[in-house]
Amino acid sequence: MAPIGRILAQIIVPIVATLARAVPAAYAQAVQNAKKGGADAAKGGAASAFGKAKMSLDEALLVLNLTKADIQKGGPATVETIQKQYDKYFAANDISKGGSFYLQSKVYRAKELLDEYQKEKRMEEQQQSEQQQQQQPPSSEEKKE
Repeated sequence: MAPIGRILAQIIVPIVATLARAVPAAYAQAVQNAKKGGADAAKGGAASAFGKAKMSLDEALLVLNLTKADIQKGGPATVETIQKQYDKYFAANDISKGGSFYLQSKVYRAKELLDEYQKEKRMEEQQQSEQQQQQQPPSSEEKKE
């Protein structure tokens, strides 16, 4: 019985000693990382702990196999193009057909970002057209009335 106890002690003591050094060091590193992150860490929340929170426009274009020229034309053709590519790649990565849930979620997020981009672009165009209309002087017919 004594040799087993000695073997266990030789195994357990180094493990405990390693943990006793590693846990405080890991905690100190976590505190240091939190201080470096500052406000960005507070804004990011849980998403920053698990990686990037949002896909970039370039990545979204790559995922759906589009170019910036494809999405900068504006109008319904662009929306249809995005939807067509989304349907194609979402179906191609369907889990029931042996596809990848990860890739399918990337396709979904890419479409989501591009739809948001299109919406923002339309709003900017509306604001610009409203500003141009406000800046135009009244026509001669409007002055007569």
